[in-house]
Amino acid sequence: MLLRGLLDHSRTIIAHHTASRVQEDLRGRLYDKIAELGPAWFADERTGGVMLSLVDGVEQLQTFFGQYLPQLSVAALTPLAIFAFIVWWDAPVATVMLVATLITLVAPAAFHALESQTSHVRHQAMKGFGSEFLDAVQGLPTLKAFGQSTAYGRRLAERARHLSDTTMRVLSTSVMTRGITDCGIAVGAAAALAFGVWRVANGLMTIEALLIVLMAGTEVFRPLRDLRAVLHQGMVGQSAAAGIEALLDAEPLVKAEAVQPLAMMPLATTIEFEDVHFAYPGGRQPAHVGLSFTVAAGEKIGIVGPSGSGKSSVARLLLRLFDPQSGTVRVGGQDVRTLDPEALRRLIAVVHQDTYLFHGTVEENLRLGKPDASQAELEQAARDANAHEFIRQLPQGYRTVIGERGVNLSGGQRQRLAIARALLRDAPILILDEALSSVDAENEALIQQAIDRLSQGRTTLVLAHRLSSVIGADRILVLDRGHIVEAGHHAELIRRDGAYRQLMGAQAEERGEDMSLDLDDPVAAAAQSGHATDFGTDATSATAVAAARIGAAETLLSLIRIIKPWGREFAVVVASGIGRVAFFIGVGILGALAVAAVKIGAPFGWLLVALALAAPLAGILHWIESWLAHDIAYRLLAEMRINLYRKLDALAPAYLVRRRSGDLIALASQDIETIEYFFAHTVAPALVALLVPSAVLVTLAIAAWPIALALLPFVLYAALAPVVMRARIDRLGAEAREALGLLGAYITETIQGLADLVAFQAVGSRRAGFMDAVRGYQKTRLRLLTDLSSQTAQLEIVTGLGGLAVAIVGAWMVANQQLAATTLPLLILLALASFLPISEIAQVSRQLADTIASTRRLYAVHHEEPAVRDGPLRPLAPQGGSAIRFADVAFAYPGARRPALDGIALEIPAGATVAIVGPSGAGKTTLANLLLRFWDPAEGRILIDGVDLREFELDHLRHRISLVSQDTYLFNDTLRANVALADPAADEAAVRRALDQAALADFVASLPEGLDTRVGERGVQLSGGQRQRVAIARAFLKNAPTLILDEATSHLDAVSEAQVRGALDALMRNRTTIVIAHRLSTVRNADLLVVLEHGRVVEIGDHAELVARNGLYARLIRRQLGGTRERLRAVGN
Repeated sequence: MLLRGLLDHSRTIIAHHTASRVQEDLRGRLYDKIAELGPAWFADERTGGVMLSLVDGVEQLQTFFGQYLPQLSVAALTPLAIFAFIVWWDAPVATVMLVATLITLVAPAAFHALESQTSHVRHQAMKGFGSEFLDAVQGLPTLKAFGQSTAYGRRLAERARHLSDTTMRVLSTSVMTRGITDCGIAVGAAAALAFGVWRVANGLMTIEALLIVLMAGTEVFRPLRDLRAVLHQGMVGQSAAAGIEALLDAEPLVKAEAVQPLAMMPLATTIEFEDVHFAYPGGRQPAHVGLSFTVAAGEKIGIVGPSGSGKSSVARLLLRLFDPQSGTVRVGGQDVRTLDPEALRRLIAVVHQDTYLFHGTVEENLRLGKPDASQAELEQAARDANAHEFIRQLPQGYRTVIGERGVNLSGGQRQRLAIARALLRDAPILILDEALSSVDAENEALIQQAIDRLSQGRTTLVLAHRLSSVIGADRILVLDRGHIVEAGHHAELIRRDGAYRQLMGAQAEERGEDMSLDLDDPVAAAAQSGHATDFGTDATSATAVAAARIGAAETLLSLIRIIKPWGREFAVVVASGIGRVAFFIGVGILGALAVAAVKIGAPFGWLLVALALAAPLAGILHWIESWLAHDIAYRLLAEMRINLYRKLDALAPAYLVRRRSGDLIALASQDIETIEYFFAHTVAPALVALLVPSAVLVTLAIAAWPIALALLPFVLYAALAPVVMRARIDRLGAEAREALGLLGAYITETIQGLADLVAFQAVGSRRAGFMDAVRGYQKTRLRLLTDLSSQTAQLEIVTGLGGLAVAIVGAWMVANQQLAATTLPLLILLALASFLPISEIAQVSRQLADTIASTRRLYAVHHEEPAVRDGPLRPLAPQGGSAIRFADVAFAYPGARRPALDGIALEIPAGATVAIVGPSGAGKTTLANLLLRFWDPAEGRILIDGVDLREFELDHLRHRISLVSQDTYLFNDTLRANVALADPAADEAAVRRALDQAALADFVASLPEGLDTRVGERGVQLSGGQRQRVAIARAFLKNAPTLILDEATSHLDAVSEAQVRGALDALMRNRTTIVIAHRLSTVRNADLLVVLEHGRVVEIGDHAELVARNGLYARLIRRQLGGTRERLRAVGN
C-alpha cells in the first residue's frame, strides 16, 4: 500500500512536470506566433480571444496532459493487467469483467463527434465573451460619459448567458458519457458478481476463487471512476487545444521572403514608393492608389493631407507592418520585401500617431528605443523631448510605473515620452506621425527645435496636420485619396490655390495678425512647464494583498450564500449524490450477501434481481446529480460575470486607472470559470462526504463496534488532513492565480502594442520577460500540485491501511466467534465504501484550491469602495445651457505627491463658452473628469444650476453633458452603433445629420456597407482623424445642454476642422461649453479663458485681456505663433 501510494504520487508528479514543460513550450510558441502574425493579422482580430487561448487555453492543457491523458492510459491498461492475473482463477468471470470494462471505456467515444462540435461552439462563445468584456472594460469611461454603461451591461449579460447555455450543451454530452461510465461500472460489477454466483452455485467455480476475483475486480473499475472525475477537464482541454491549433495554423499576411542581410551590404537611406496600391485587411477603402514618390538620403519630407488620405499607412508600409497588394516600397534601392525585416527596422525610429506605452516604468518604456542606453542617454533624450522635468517630478522619477497605455500621464506627456523613445533610438531614418498633436504650444516649440537639430543628416518623414511640423521640410507632399496631388516647398505650394493652401492657408495666415508681443524670451519658463502627473497606486499588488486578507472560511461562506436562492435544486443534487453513493455501496453489499447466501446454500435469486436494479440506478442518479449541479453552477457563473461588470461599472474609471485590463479579463473568464468546481463538484460531494462516512461508521458500530473503532482514526485523518494543510495550499493557489492573471495582462498589452514592439524590435526582449513570468508561474504551480499530489497519495495509503485494519480486527473477531465469517467481507466492503466520497473530494482538491484563490480575487474587487456614488436627484435641465460653479475645489489622485487641482474657484455662466488652457499636466482634463463625476473633489463643491453634483443621479448627470475627449474610444462594432452610443433611440436621419455635421458623410457614403461598416478593435479600421470625427458626431447626436471639448480637433486636418468648427460653433450656441485646447484657433473666440498651472487658476479673462497682461497665456501664444512665424520667415513667406 505504501509502495502503491508512492508510485501513484511519482506518476502524478512526472505527469505534472511533463505538462508544465509542454505548457511552457506551447506558450513560447504561441508568443512567437503572435509576433510572426504581426499587426497586419491583428488588424482584423480581437485581442480577448487570442489572450484566452494563450493563457486560459494553455492552462486547460495542464489538466488535460497532467491528469486526463495519464488517467486515460491507466484506465486502459489496468483492466488488462488485472485480467492477466484473475484469468488464472476463473477465465469466464474475468472475461465478463474485461468486456464490461472495455465497453465502459469505449462507449463514451460514440459521443465524441457531437462533443467536439459543441466544444467548438463553446470555445467560440468564450472567445466572444472575453473580447466583448475587454472592449467593455477598456471603453467603460466612454460608456459612462454617455450614460450607456448599464445598457452595455445588458448586452454583456446576454453574452454571459449565451456562454452558460453553450457550456451546458457541451456538458449535456459530457454528463451523458459520465452517466454511461457510472452505469458501466455498476452494471459490469453486478454482471460479473451474478455470473460468478451462478457458477459457484453450479459447481463451476469455488467460493474462494469468486472472492479473490471480486476483490481484485474492484481495482478493475477504480481507474474508470477516477477517469470519470476528469472527463469534464478532458472536454475543456480538447476544446482549448482546438483554439490553440487554429492560432498556430494561422497564416501571416506579411509573408517572410528570401532576404538580403543588411550587414553584408551597407544600405543608403533613400526611400521610394513606386505605384503602390494598398488596402488594410477587412478595410473597405484603399489607403493608397498608385502612390509614387522618392526621398533622397538626408532629405526631410513633410506629408500632409486630409484625415484618412493614407499618411500613417506610409509609415506602416516602410516598417513592413503591412505589405502592399501591388507596387514596390524600396529603402536604399532595395525592395523591403527582400530585406531582413529586423535589419530594416533597425534603420528606422518612429513616433506613431497612436502612441502605445506599456505598463512599467518610464525608464522601461524609454529603453524600447535603445535597451542598452546609459542613464545619461535616457535623460538627454527626455530633455530633447522636453520630458525630463515632468519625469523628474514623478513619485519615483524614471522608475515610476505609468500604468497600462501610460494611463497615469496626460496626453501630451505620453506623446513626449514617445518622442524621447524615438530620439533615443538614433536611427538614420526618422518618422514622425502626428508626433506633436497632443503637445501644448510651449512644449511644441521646444520639441520642434530639438527635432530640427536631430533630423539634420537623417532621412525624415513628418506626417502631420500642423503647419509648424512641416513648414521647415525640404519638400512637402500632399496626399488625397491615397495618391499625391501636389508636391513642392511651402512657399510655392501656399501661393497656389490648391489642396495644400486649403489645408494650411488658415494656419499660415494666423501667424500673428492680432499680436504685438515681445518675441524675446526664447526659452522662458522651460523649467516651469513640467508638472508631476497624478498617480493612483498600482492595483495589481494591492488586489493581491486585499485578496489574501479574505479568509478561506469567509470565501467559502460567500459562495454558499450565492447558492441560497437555489436551495431546492441543491437539495435534489445532494439527495441524488447520497442516493448514488448508497446504490454503489448497495451493489457491494448485495454482492457480499449473494456470496454469503451461496456459501450457506440459501436462496440468492432475489439478491441478484435487487443487484440488477441497483446497478443502473447508481449511474442514473449520478447523471441527475451531475446535470443539475452543472446547470446551477453555470447559471451562477453567468450571474457572477454580470455582477463583476456591474461592480467595475460602479468603480470605473477611478479603479481602472490602477488595474490592468488583461488581468480583469482573466478574472471574468478563467477565474470565474474555476469557481464552477465549487458549485458543481464540491458543495454536494462535500455534504455526501460528511454524511456517508458517518452513516457507515454508525452502521459498523451497530454491527461490530471494534471494527468501527479501528476504522475511525483513518476516516478522521482522511477527512481532516486536507483541512490542516489548507493554509499552505490556499497561499500557493492565490500566488498562482495572481501570476496567471498577470500573464493575461502581459499578453493583452503585447498584442495591443505589437506595432510599437515590432517597430522598435522589442518583440524578443518582451518575450524574455514573458517567459520569465511563465516560468515563475509554473514554479509556483508545481509546488501547489506537488502538495496536492502528496495529499492524494496519503489518502490512497490511508484508505488501504483502513481496509487492512478492518480486515485484521474482523479476522480477530471471527476467530473469537464474535462475528460470522460470511459477514466479514460485507463489512470490509462497507468500510472501504466510506472512503469513496472522501476520495472524490480529494480528486477536486486542486480545483478547490484554485476556486478559493479565484474567489478571493473576485471578492477583492467587490470589496472595493466606489470613488463616487449615485445621488437621489434628477433635476430638469434648463434651456440655453447650465450654470456651473467650482467652489474652492481641491483634488488629488490616490498616491499623488501633489494635488491635481488646488483651490479652483470658477463660475461659468449659463450658455457661456469657457476655454481652459495651460501646459500639459496642468489639470485641464481633471476638471472635465470631476464635472462628469468620474471622481469627487477632496475639498470644495461643484454645482450645476445650483445643485451639488453629488446630489445627481449619475446617469442623469452624464446625460446632460456631451464629451469629446482627446482619447477617442471606439467599440468593435459598426459605425452606426458607435455614433448611436450617444443616443440609442436616435433614428437614421438623426445619425446621418450628426455624421454630416462632423464632416463624415462623404466618408460613410464611400463605404460599400455604409453605416454598417465595422470599425475594428478600438476603431483600428479608421484613421486618427476619422475616429475623432466619430466622437464629434456623438456630441452632435447627444445634443446635451453642456458640452466639453477636450482637444476635440487635435487630429483633424484644416479642411475637416473648418467644416467641423462651423458646426461646433452652431452647437455651442445656447449651451454651456468648456473647451480644453492647446491651439490658439480653438480658444481665441471664447467668452472667457481660464489659464491653469500646477492645478491652480493663474489667469482669467478674454483673449485680448490676457495678451495685454503678458503672463502665462501670452507666453503660450508667443511660443505657438512665434515659432510658426520664425519658420515662415525661414522659408521665405
